[in-house]
Parts: sequence; C-alpha cells; structure tokens
Amino acid sequence: MKAHEQALLTSEQMGQADQAAMTGGVPGAELMAAAGLAVARCLERRWKPCRTLVLCGPGNNGGDGFVAARLLAAAGWPVRLMLLGDKERLRGDAAHHAALWEGEVEPLTEAAGLTAVGDWAELAVDALFGAGLCRPLEGIAASVVQAINRRGLPSVAVDMPSGLSGNSGLPLGEVCLQATATVTFFRKKPGHLLLPGRRLCGALELAQIGIAAEVLQEISPAVWENAPSLWQERLRWREPQSHKYDFGHLLIAGGSMMTGASRLAARAALRCGAGLVSLAVPEATRAIYQQGLDSLIVLPVDTAEAFADLLADRRKTALLLGPGLGTDRQARERVEAALDSGRPTLLDADALTCFAAAPQDLAALRRGPLVITPHEGEFVRLFGERSGDRLERARRASAEIGATVVIKGYDSVIATPDGRAAINANAPPNLATAGAGDVLSGIVSALLAQGLPPFEAAAAGVWMHGGTAEGFGPGLIADDLPERLPAVLSILQNNDKVWD
Repeated sequence: MKAHEQALLTSEQMGQADQAAMTGGVPGAELMAAAGLAVARCLERRWKPCRTLVLCGPGNNGGDGFVAARLLAAAGWPVRLMLLGDKERLRGDAAHHAALWEGEVEPLTEAAGLTAVGDWAELAVDALFGAGLCRPLEGIAASVVQAINRRGLPSVAVDMPSGLSGNSGLPLGEVCLQATATVTFFRKKPGHLLLPGRRLCGALELAQIGIAAEVLQEISPAVWENAPSLWQERLRWREPQSHKYDFGHLLIAGGSMMTGASRLAARAALRCGAGLVSLAVPEATRAIYQQGLDSLIVLPVDTAEAFADLLADRRKTALLLGPGLGTDRQARERVEAALDSGRPTLLDADALTCFAAAPQDLAALRRGPLVITPHEGEFVRLFGERSGDRLERARRASAEIGATVVIKGYDSVIATPDGRAAINANAPPNLATAGAGDVLSGIVSALLAQGLPPFEAAAAGVWMHGGTAEGFGPGLIADDLPERLPAVLSILQNNDKVWD
C-alpha cells in the first residue's frame, strides 16, 4: 500500500478533491451515484431487508441519500425518505438524483421524524449533513438525531455522522449521531480516527467513487493514517556482514526508585533491534538492573557529571531519558546534558515533568533531533491546558519546541515541526496498562539509535507498539509487549500486506 493511500483529508480538502475530479472530466452526478451505491451496498452487507428510514439533507449529502434510497427500494427494501427542506430548492447533482427517486418525498418535520424513528423504522440512513456542517445540530435535525440515539436505532452515516466535525473528531454541539457504521469516500478524514469521532462513526467503510489519486498532488496533504507505507522502507534489517554497532547503541538513564520502567524500555529496545543498549543507573540499584536481562549493559553512574562523561562516546547513537528517572535536580541536569549533546534523544515521563510549564526551556536546550512522548496528563503538565483537538494541539506543540511530539493514547498523534502528522489507529484499548508507555519509548528510541529520522521512528514505533498488543485480549501487561515484537518485525521484514 502506497503512502498516498493513507492520506487524511480535511473537509475542505475533500471538497477540493471533488472539484478536481469534476474539472478532470468526472461528472458530479456520477460521483454522487457511486457514493450512494457504496452506502446501499454497506446496508445490504450488514442487514437483511428491513424498514429503512433515509433522512436527506438539503445539500450533496442528501443527494447521496436519494441514490441509496432508490437502489435499496429497487432491491425490495421497504424505504421511507424524509427531506429536510423543500425538494424544489435542491440544486445541481442533488436535484438530479432527487428527480430520479420515484417514491414519496416526505417532509422531515419534527413530529413526522420522531414518529418514524419511534414507531416504524428498523434502520436509519443519516444523509443529513455529513462533513460539510460547521455548526451545532439544531431544530428538527437535532431532535430526530437525539431520538435515533435514545432508541439505539441502527444507523449508517453518509460521510460523517451528523453533528460531528470531520476535521477534529469533536461534536459540533451537544447533539451528534452515534452511528452503527459510517461510509466515507476517496480518503478518510482526521475526524474518523480521532476520539470521540472514531467511536461515534462505528464501523468505518472507505469507498472509492472514481476520484483519481493524482488529485492529491494539487492538495498536498500533510496528515496520514499511521501505517507501514509511511516508514517501512526506512527500517533496517541485519545482513550477513552486519555488525552490532551498525544498529546503534542506545543509552538509557535509569533512576533509583521505579527501576522497572527503564528495564521495560531497555528490553523493548533490544527486541526492536538496537545493536547495544546501556543503562546508566545509580550504583545502589545496579544489582536490580542487572537481573533478568544478561544482554543489557549496566553502568554505575551517580552524578550528572559522570552521565555527561558517558556522552563523550560517540558510538552511543541515541538517548532515552524519562522512564523511572525521577524529577530531582540531578534528573534535570541529565536531561540538559542529553539535549546539549546533539544526539537523537527521546524524552518521556519524568524527563518531561522536569520541564513542567516550561516548554520554552526544552526548545532552548535542544541541540539535535528530539522526540517527546507524553500522555495527556504529561502533555498538560508541560504545555498547560490548550484548546483544540489532539491533532491540532500536537502540531502546535511540535512547532513550538522544534521536536517531534507524540501524544499517546487510543488515537495517538505523531506531529513534526514541518507540519507533517500521523494519527494511529491500530492500538487496542488493552494497552491502557502500567508500563506500556515505557515499552513504547524503548521501541522508538531503538529506531532512533538505528538512524531513523524522528518522524519515521516515532510513527513506526507507535504502530509496532499497537501491533504487539493486537489479538492479545484481556490480561495484557506491559511485560508481554517486548516478547511479541519479534513477530511484528518478522511480518514487516517479509512485507506481509495484512498489516496495511
């Protein structure tokens, strides 16, 4: 799968893609017919014929609904179509397809809509607004959508559930459809992947409707769904002539209290292919760090000066600080030394807390490539409360400090200072367990040590991290994750397309 296939388009960019296709000779009515067909096929795959209420809005989303209604009726489905607004006021392609509908066009009034939802429909098609809406649902539309949600009526949304932003994944107001499934076209939107949009969309289907991929050259998207096609060619694999130093030497700073955190990171880094991994730890805890992982190099380091001395060895190709590090002055000094070294560095957990409310200090101290991997709480501690969706906040923070920013979660976002970003979608909820973030930092820093650029290292690491947990089910703990990395790496090395 090529990277352009993972592009995510804003609602505005999708409008540009539609226009470019029509300029290139594809009639708009043909695009609408293909979209409506995709919606009808979705219903036919998921349900047997049943009483289906198709709710059409006054724009092109409603036109898609007219097409779907016509095809379902022709296939023998009992269909009622209700239109928000007057049929005579429809324009363009929507008017064309409305004219082809031979059934009754019922006005969508509040009374009629609530009665149909409550007493007649077994299934609803939401073709009211899609991603084109930029204001809260109100009036009749809001009342009917609320009724669908209250009843738990199965529903299919056309493009986006009405009331949901396609750009942010955030509801536009208090009312938003909870769809059973959503059918979108050509390329997904960020709102399909970002929470709570990902949950509100239900099962997501992407349909191709005749728009050529070449239109993306004019649009130049900068946001993608995270997938191997974005970074797989950057991964390095051992050859007969390979040497351990060919795959980097990662140095991790361990603390005196939460020793398990950096040990988890170290195990993950070794499993992810780092040639060597060293842990710089206090002498008093050296014996603890040496237990259970014989391939790990444990170095006693009791002062910030001694840690800085380690950085004189240029064979150490990347640095990881944060897991179990502590937040005292000495921890801060180690982070400062790491940033000053110019070596690719990953900061997580305690290392970020050392800079609470002072992101400008990180920006000022950074001398080389930097990746930070905060969860929401750590992000707020570092940057403060900020408005906007997760994608917007990650991109602004990345530009502010000149680093690749990963906001971890079910919908992790990876953002770079140059504006590129990826949204991850393969992480199962079971990753919400203690130590999982330490494993992620170990994976990403191992890829940095092997020479991957920050964006590719972060995106690949986040995706691999999700891959280690896929299929495990309940009971997953962080200790399980490093041991599942070899299977993920083997699939990537063999170019198994199942992962795309």
